Amino acid sequence: MRLTIPFRLGSGRRVLAGVLATLAIQTSMVGCDRAPTETLAITKSEVGRVPASAQRPGDPQQGYDALINRAIVTCGLPYDAYRRRTGPQSPNLDLQFPGRTGRNAELPYMLTAHVAESGIELVTSNCLGCHAATFDGELIMGLGNEFLDLTVDPLIAVEGAGAFVAEGPEATEWRRWADRIRAISDYMMTDTIGVNSANNLTLALMAHRDPETLAWSDEPLIEPPPEKPLPVSVPPWWNVGKKRAMFYNAEGRGDQVRYMMLASTVCTDSVDEAAAIDAWFVHVRAYLASLEPPSYPYPIDPDLANEGYRVFQANCKKCHGTYGEDPFYPNKLVALDKVKTDPLLARKGFKEADRFLHWFQRSFYGELSQAAPALGYIAPPLDGVWATAPYLHNGSIPTIAALLQSESRPTYWEFDREGDARPAYDRNQLGWAYRVLPHGKAGATSRNERYRIYDTTSSGYGNQGHTFGDDLRTDERLALIEYLKTL
Repeated sequence: MRLTIPFRLGSGRRVLAGVLATLAIQTSMVGCDRAPTETLAITKSEVGRVPASAQRPGDPQQGYDALINRAIVTCGLPYDAYRRRTGPQSPNLDLQFPGRTGRNAELPYMLTAHVAESGIELVTSNCLGCHAATFDGELIMGLGNEFLDLTVDPLIAVEGAGAFVAEGPEATEWRRWADRIRAISDYMMTDTIGVNSANNLTLALMAHRDPETLAWSDEPLIEPPPEKPLPVSVPPWWNVGKKRAMFYNAEGRGDQVRYMMLASTVCTDSVDEAAAIDAWFVHVRAYLASLEPPSYPYPIDPDLANEGYRVFQANCKKCHGTYGEDPFYPNKLVALDKVKTDPLLARKGFKEADRFLHWFQRSFYGELSQAAPALGYIAPPLDGVWATAPYLHNGSIPTIAALLQSESRPTYWEFDREGDARPAYDRNQLGWAYRVLPHGKAGATSRNERYRIYDTTSSGYGNQGHTFGDDLRTDERLALIEYLKTL
């Protein structure tokens, strides 16, 4: 599903929409060590192939409708305050998914209308703030948003919006939302534009909830995660149907729906509320499993791509699978000492997150699912890989060409763009245009410059490892890049 449309949103709306949109994101269990209050068996995984788990059936069409029209986050800004804040004119909705109905048709695609039990209509976040993005002017469902800015304290915009909230029931609804953001805002902010804080956000929410009742506590019930999130690149949704584990460290086994709906923990205050969302989210999962990757929109050299296919078969298929008429994806978990990419995400998820693993397995979400982290990373499916730059689990490598030749990877870099404009797409290297920098964040002269720099010397941001392309000849790399355009 692709729409040829430019993205334009006024600055006031963009700030507020960004705050709302960043809350519906998913997580893997990464944190720091503290002993749980009771003993509970926790499953951790070995390297090798991830076994299959049965998934509950759903209706993809119902799932699409629910995804674009129903609220998974059920607290937010009262609609009347949203309209006062953004002005009487409607936002530019050239960028929109078809099928949005009612009030949703008047909102940007990353926001959803929801009527609270109080009867107050709210504007809430949805999954598409992170899981939809544009490519060459087209809006693509399931493409990770690699330009989302999570470096700004979200509480500033939330409290600012409070000035537009009327007294009474509106204020009560706004305060409930604002209190949740206040509790987790310090755990949401990244130090680089584009990387995602999904891990820390949901862990912070877990810290404030009773695992058995899901009741909210203003004070943490377990130690929250570290305030500095580890960077994560948002994986594409169109690979959901192939994956037996949802996250980079092979975490998220069993029923995928319960993991996917963890975004609802911003506002879901009871097991009954969670069960109600679960009932329709099975359809969302079915829709995601039906998604196809976008097609490469530019010319492809068929002869060169055929040569690249032979290079891929000889060097890549063992981990990443086969494609075409008889596709096979091995769901292979590769040990850290073999893949050698930045190990921090996997190590913390395996060794230092037991209190969150206990929380999950005691909760409604863990009834049908298992965390099961491992000391390694899944070799992902490569469907639509050309569209998903930057690469590795932390987004540390800007192009596939650099991924395939480790000595060419920049230590310090930033996207080559002006202001908030998207950078140009590099058809030869397969990735967004970028600039190599002579210094990291320490050499930045302004906040704006600092947060745009990807510094691979920072903890968790390393670009090492995955050197499997280094042994290829130059002509083999060029052919392989051409083949990857066809996936």
